[in-house]
Amino acid sequence: MITIHLDGERLETAEGSTLASILAGYEKDCCVAIIRPAIKEQAKTSSLAITTTAGEVTIEVQGQAAAFLESPGIIEQLNLHWTDRYATAFGPFPSDIHPDRKPHLYDRGAVILGCGGYEPARSYLIFSRVRHSADHGADESGGIIGTIVSGRAVLDRFSTGDRVTKIAPVMSWADTNRSFTTSNMSLVLEDGMHVVTRVKIMAQGFSPDKITTEAAGSVEHMLLALQSGRYTVGRATSTHILDQRLAGTEDVPKEFRRPRREGTVTVRATGKTAGGVYIYRADVPASLMHSVVGQVVQGIELVKLAKEHDVFAVSVEPKRIDLLGVAFAKAQEITTARGVAFTSDKQDAGRIIVSQEPGTTLDVLAEKAVKVTTAPLEKVIDIALDDVAAPASCDVFRRVTGLIQHDAGMMPVFFKFDDVVLFKPEIPAGLKINPENMPADEAPAAALAITNDSRKGAGLVGVRLSASKEFGPTSEPFEGTNIIGRVIDTEKLKKVREKETVYIREVKQ
Repeated sequence: MITIHLDGERLETAEGSTLASILAGYEKDCCVAIIRPAIKEQAKTSSLAITTTAGEVTIEVQGQAAAFLESPGIIEQLNLHWTDRYATAFGPFPSDIHPDRKPHLYDRGAVILGCGGYEPARSYLIFSRVRHSADHGADESGGIIGTIVSGRAVLDRFSTGDRVTKIAPVMSWADTNRSFTTSNMSLVLEDGMHVVTRVKIMAQGFSPDKITTEAAGSVEHMLLALQSGRYTVGRATSTHILDQRLAGTEDVPKEFRRPRREGTVTVRATGKTAGGVYIYRADVPASLMHSVVGQVVQGIELVKLAKEHDVFAVSVEPKRIDLLGVAFAKAQEITTARGVAFTSDKQDAGRIIVSQEPGTTLDVLAEKAVKVTTAPLEKVIDIALDDVAAPASCDVFRRVTGLIQHDAGMMPVFFKFDDVVLFKPEIPAGLKINPENMPADEAPAAALAITNDSRKGAGLVGVRLSASKEFGPTSEPFEGTNIIGRVIDTEKLKKVREKETVYIREVKQ
């Protein structure tokens, strides 16, 4: 038998076992991080990972002040002794500090060596939860032995009964020949190997006990970008990795500006990669162009080793609450499970949710209530989009109708004649609709199309209920028509009226 570490948990398996044997059911298209047991290639950093029953924090230590944390038997003495709104203390244990008997100023995330009653024999490991001034029985330096650089959300979860379960130095793996990412499930496991399968992120402002909304809008964008459970590395540098699948989004708010520490997650609010989700490998200063939206609480090794074009599994707390496009009964089920009061304009199980207030997950969780507007099912038209034949045009369509953000979108009816229905969604300035997937001999019945930039009516969306060998669904010549999919509910289209808003719902093929 050999021993490996799977996402931090010790696991025994037979010698000669492969990755596939321990990752049954794991997402096949995702890579994992492999850290081989080669001591000579590991370098001890200035950080310690402290695992508690409330979660893991990583602290960057200052000099030798935190050496006692690696002394034998210290873990057994680190039980939560007291906690208040300002700080949390674990202990007691003996130390050789000399109390200064004066208050000192501490920032959130400061890690302090102090004592009770000015007695070094009753020393405590203290975590500062908020910026405050206090006399914690520290020495003349203030007793700060380090700063939390990862896992600050854990500070808000500490409660009676918590304890420290593990303290380990954070190791760096500089040799990517032995530390790397792979999706090769036939890789043979080695004794002492570490396998990291996913990255877990805690959203800014979220903890099980407290919700704050200082970054609610930009957090919602992150939840949308990562709701597939995948992070696609479009760019990898020494300081960060970038998932730019939603880059080009113009409405990301500038909300929460803070230094970007290792493991910090941000969303860029301006520039060419606006809407991109960044995860940091190293500390960099705050930026006016970035909103901090979360913190990696597990799997930072996978972030550090990821290469360009890698795809890895990611999960975010909390899960997104987006009810648009959801059936009335299902929406009630979702909100009940999340402890959220549900109010609707109509009490009819046959209706579909078309808007919600508040619009962001954190605001809903903070208020513990949501109010929705519904529409009858006959007003909701199902469509199917063809991402294989027209990926760029489908992306444009989802952006201008709201389908990129929600399961339900909307379009105003512009004109209706014969068997043609035209819609006119608002097209942002500068949005390109290049010719793509144009019909050759015939535009099929029920085809959904958007006029491309070769015509004056670029951005017009149309459906033709019958096939045509002359004009596309937007009544433009074939060369001006991009076919993006088809309408499933054609019978409902016959009943729509001009200037009416139509709700659409995408059916995945």
